[in-house]
Amino acid sequence: MGQVWREWGDVLLATLVAAPVTVLLTALLVRVRRDAPTPAEAWWRSVAEVGAVAGTLPWVWMILTPRDAPGEVKLVPLVDVVDLLDDGPATVVVQVVGNLLVFAALGFLAPVRFAALAGVGRLFLLGAVGSALVEWLQYALSLGRVTSIDDVLINATGAALAGLASRRWWAERRSVPERPVAVPATRRA
Repeated sequence: MGQVWREWGDVLLATLVAAPVTVLLTALLVRVRRDAPTPAEAWWRSVAEVGAVAGTLPWVWMILTPRDAPGEVKLVPLVDVVDLLDDGPATVVVQVVGNLLVFAALGFLAPVRFAALAGVGRLFLLGAVGSALVEWLQYALSLGRVTSIDDVLINATGAALAGLASRRWWAERRSVPERPVAVPATRRA
C-alpha cells in the first residue's frame, strides 16, 4: 500500500478534492444551460459531460506520470500481457482491470450525451483513438513507460464494455425525438 500511495497519492488526493468541485460544476452547468429542451435534459447533458471528463482525467494523469525506468515499445498484441505473468497473476489482474477503467467513464457517458457515439463499435474506436494518443505521448515525451498495443486494445475494450453498461440510457434517449424544426410556411398563389 505504501508504494501505491507514493506513486499515485497525489492523483488520488486530487481526485478526492475534485469530487465536490465536479458536483458544483455540474450544477452550475445545468443552471446556465440554455440549449436543453427540458430541465431533465439539461441534467443529463451536464452530468454526462462533466462525468466523462472527471472520470477519465485522473487515469490519464496516472498514465502520463513519468517513471525512472527505460521506456519500452511493444507492438505485438498480447506480448505485454504475457510478459506481466513474470510478475505474478495479481499484477496481470491489476494491469488489465486498470486498463479497462481508463476510458470507462468516457465510454459510459459519451453516448448518453452524444448520439453520434451511441454504438459499441464507435465507443471501441473512441477508446482506441484516445488510448493510442496517450500511448504515443508516453513514447514521445520519454516518460519511462511501456508503450503497448495491449494497452490500446484493453483501454478500447473498457470503453466499449462501459458503453454497453449504459446502453439502456443512450438507447432510449436516442429514440426520443429532437426538438421540432420550424418549417417555414409557403405562400399560396
